[in-house]
Amino acid sequence: MLLYILGVLILVVALAISIGLHELGHLIPAKLFGVRVSQYMIGFGPTIFSRKRGETEYGLKAIPLGGYISMAGMFPPGKANSNSRGATTGVFHSLIQEAREGSADTLLDVDDSRAFYKLPVFKRIIIMLGGPFVNLLLGILLIGIVLMGFGVAQSSTTVSAVTECVLPATAERQTCEDSDPAAPALAAGITPGDRIVAMDGEAVESWEEISAHIRAAAGQELSIVVERGESELTLIAEPILTERYVVDDRNQIVFDDDGNPRTEEYGLLGIQSAVEIVQQPASAVLPAVGDNIVAVSNVVLTLPQRMVDVVNAAFGPGERDPNGPIGIVGVGRLAGEIASIDDASVSARAVTLVNLVGSLNIALFVFNLVPLLPLDGGHVASALFEGVRRFFAKLFGKPDPGPVDTAKFVPLTLAVVLVLGAMTVLLIFADIVKPISLF
Repeated sequence: MLLYILGVLILVVALAISIGLHELGHLIPAKLFGVRVSQYMIGFGPTIFSRKRGETEYGLKAIPLGGYISMAGMFPPGKANSNSRGATTGVFHSLIQEAREGSADTLLDVDDSRAFYKLPVFKRIIIMLGGPFVNLLLGILLIGIVLMGFGVAQSSTTVSAVTECVLPATAERQTCEDSDPAAPALAAGITPGDRIVAMDGEAVESWEEISAHIRAAAGQELSIVVERGESELTLIAEPILTERYVVDDRNQIVFDDDGNPRTEEYGLLGIQSAVEIVQQPASAVLPAVGDNIVAVSNVVLTLPQRMVDVVNAAFGPGERDPNGPIGIVGVGRLAGEIASIDDASVSARAVTLVNLVGSLNIALFVFNLVPLLPLDGGHVASALFEGVRRFFAKLFGKPDPGPVDTAKFVPLTLAVVLVLGAMTVLLIFADIVKPISLF
């Protein structure tokens, strides 16, 4: 139990640090570009600790599930001829006007040249991308530590086990009977611990290459060179033709038009690969991060349907999709389970936690790029729109249209906040009643 709690605490601290560094990614360029930053806060809710240095208050709040920096002049003033809307839009107009007035109040005692909206478009984009960029760097660093420092488990060319008989993958039983054909590897004299170095005169360096040779040699003699101790032996085996289920990229069984599982024939020798921890080269880090980004992006792009699946699982008999969205409570549970695995070494648990935090930073990077306010991607999108609008105005000799009135998006921003809040509550509930578990 103590290890479980320790795992949760490690995740909370790592999340707070990630959020703090994310906000630092906004803070540093904002100060470099002269924007007044009145607050730098990690978390939400009541303030636990704060200290003012210069014009900025730095602090920690009670709920470390987010953070923010408060920049002066986030919204430009409204146009001089803007009029009140009417009764039907009065509430929205009030929200917009309050946002403008609040933004103006942050500039009462400073020059308005230090306002965020006064910055050139490219500087605003740099400020808003600074946070997600830090999360990306953290993800690359942590995943790099996992791959290059610890390594990953992968199949080796060493035989870990030799089966006694050959059973097709479609068989319902897993035990051998007298009528079952003997495994060709056993008859050929292959033993656990043998390292396969060549097949049919071709050197092999991976289990995938070994499997390809075996599949293609069904019913034919296959020459196999193995290292056993300090000796090198040449053995002759004849892979037997059997069948297995066809699976897709997600390792799910593929069905035909009639709803029956599809099968394919292939050669089988009756050997299993030993798993080894292999350190990866630096060139493997960015592709691994890219795969992580693609996976998170797929979740974000299909989020509405995935949230429907979460609702069905949370309030129905179904199970949660392990590849679907997960809330902070669920991530904490995973961290606790990882830390409390009894039959895993301390280093194995540590590397899994590091990988989890790295993946969490990649998720923060992707999610914050969604082009909706109040997310960073929303600010970037509005800045880009302003830049395009000003470019075409200049191109056609028209007056500068000025900054985009982002205050008009405040009602939409509040709607996004409400939706995100509802999703957070739903995921927390689902994480409690239908948790995604490692076991």
